[in-house]
Amino acid sequence: MKIYLVRHGQTEENYEGRMQGRKDTTLNETGVRETKKLKEKLKEKEIDLCITSPLKRTWETAMILVGDRCYIEEDERLIERELGKFEGKKRKDYDYKKYWDYQLNSGDKEVERVQDVFKRSEEFLIDIKKRYKGKNILIVSHGAVIRALHHLLKETDLKKTKNLANFKIDNTFFEEFEIKETNKKRELS
Repeated sequence: MKIYLVRHGQTEENYEGRMQGRKDTTLNETGVRETKKLKEKLKEKEIDLCITSPLKRTWETAMILVGDRCYIEEDERLIERELGKFEGKKRKDYDYKKYWDYQLNSGDKEVERVQDVFKRSEEFLIDIKKRYKGKNILIVSHGAVIRALHHLLKETDLKKTKNLANFKIDNTFFEEFEIKETNKKRELS
């Protein structure tokens, strides 16, 4: 089984450096162009199924990447992290170290707790590993969920890593994982 992780293309909010959680925005011209470039890179990849967040920007990205090449399915667990009071605010106002510290697990200002993002991401991975054994799955989601999936698939020690946002996930970020068939569940707490 292969899992391909993709973050959606650029939106106006991304371009302006504003936080965008569950606000349902669309790709801008740059986002469409970047996604078409990524489509060329994915041309040679075998993709059996695409699973996307329910938000427009991920659906647009998925449609550009696979079109009618494979079935596209929506999964609520892939929706972006709830950003509460930070929705629409400038990125500089958001404390990445605080909100990505797994032990601190801050939920103030109505931000979805990082452990909750990891829990739903892990449940999603367990589910697709069971349902789609041996298939190649393209996952189109958002920065927070892609970051959580990355750490889960890399088996990062969540208790020892203070800042889980220590690497950048740009728009149209792409990463590929070969998955060994196991039923092992990680202990996240």
